[in-house]
Amino acid sequence: MASEENEKSQESGSRTSATDNQEAKDFYSQAGKAFEENKFEEAIDFYSKAIATDPKYSSAYFNRALSYAIINKYDEATHDAETVLEMEPDSYDAPYVMGIISEYQHDYQGAKEWYEKALARKPDYEQAKARLDQLATKLQQEAEAPASASSVLNGEKASVSGDKTEIAEGQIKKVKFHKSNIKFKDVVGMEEQKKLIYENVILAIRKPELLRAYGKKLGLGVIFYGPPGNGKTYLVNAIGGETGSNVIIARINEIVDMYAGNTEKNMHAIFEQARANTPVIVFFDEIDALGMKRSGGGGGEQQSYMRMAVNQFLQELDGVEKNPEGIFVIGATNQPWDIDSALKRSKRFGESIYVPPPDYRSRKSAFIYNTRKMPLGHIGFGRLARATIGFSQADIEEICDKAALIPAAEEDRTGKRRKITMKDFLRMIKKHGNSLDDWYAQMKKEVISKTETSIVDGKKQTVVKEGKLTPEEKARYKPMIKDVKRNTNRVYISVKKALRYISLNLF
Repeated sequence: MASEENEKSQESGSRTSATDNQEAKDFYSQAGKAFEENKFEEAIDFYSKAIATDPKYSSAYFNRALSYAIINKYDEATHDAETVLEMEPDSYDAPYVMGIISEYQHDYQGAKEWYEKALARKPDYEQAKARLDQLATKLQQEAEAPASASSVLNGEKASVSGDKTEIAEGQIKKVKFHKSNIKFKDVVGMEEQKKLIYENVILAIRKPELLRAYGKKLGLGVIFYGPPGNGKTYLVNAIGGETGSNVIIARINEIVDMYAGNTEKNMHAIFEQARANTPVIVFFDEIDALGMKRSGGGGGEQQSYMRMAVNQFLQELDGVEKNPEGIFVIGATNQPWDIDSALKRSKRFGESIYVPPPDYRSRKSAFIYNTRKMPLGHIGFGRLARATIGFSQADIEEICDKAALIPAAEEDRTGKRRKITMKDFLRMIKKHGNSLDDWYAQMKKEVISKTETSIVDGKKQTVVKEGKLTPEEKARYKPMIKDVKRNTNRVYISVKKALRYISLNLF
């Protein structure tokens, strides 16, 4: 790829505006040499100096855009290409590089439109023709790809690279990764969490030099924890979309293998793939299943496999820790206290971010978001939000999806079309129920101390049995523990039930 684009870089200078400034020309020449040697960061530095010397030097903007695109800095590349278009509205080179930027981000339809625009301005533009021909195959493969090759989240589609995870004889040979089109604007609510994520994750990926300038050490990962079904995976895809990073979903069942050595090899294969596709986010869902505490008794083959997985995981994280730029690791769990303490230490998974169930405003926004493409009658979104107090984001998404099925099934039977009504939503809320109540009851046994009374030798004795959390863990996961206590409090449970009943049956 680099050699093909080097040729383009050298040719482009004769097509875009030159400069009479000799110093700018010298910087441009040095940039070209660095580009030829695939030293793209160095080339960008020289192009920047050329631009600083002559701000109207569009050739430098063009080639800097191409350099940025090659190292996956798409926002910067787009800005430079747009600058060329402003300087030269009839340019055919700028649409060409915009096509490359789109193609690198797996936006093949967008790339096609840009290449066609370049050809409209210069019909004999051979490189654009060649790109367009190659793109036809990719567009056909994308159209023929099965639905399972894409992950659909809250109605938005995360575009997939087309690769599949390949496993042979228990060993991962190739890891699937994808580009996400989801952004923070698609994440309903969670403003505090998005702020923490921006400061602890997105800045580290986008602007590591800014953090270093203030002496901030770059961590290599965070842990998302909280009740199930509230958007931890969705947040990962939003981070991928915000940063233009590749996303690898590391699945525990694909990593752990019963044969000696395969588990470690699989873990290594995932990080090798990550290193080859930076910037990249490696996401380990249910990380507690992998990074379980290695203390305590017990044994058996399964525990032995998991120990090997944890040890290899730690080795890989140590390797990333020495050179954190370009790879960011995110773990998600419903039970953060079960994660091995070595994984949670500073600079591995030093930051833990609580992803809570949606509050009233977030539930209302979730209903609005999930129904934005549906034919609706008059809907009281506030009433729906009250009726689903204590529900998860996944609960609300499923309720909306199934509410839409009611009139669709009716039309199939009667041939008559109608809008989705409030009655459809209320019906599905009653039928669906709340998935988190049982989960909170289970977590209460894990984290909250309880008092037990017994009679010994005719005397009443009171014993306080502590939960399994250490004092440090209680402090670390305080937001979640607070939620567990509140949602298992008898008074609060009664309030929730009353509010749901009133909202479902009265108003």
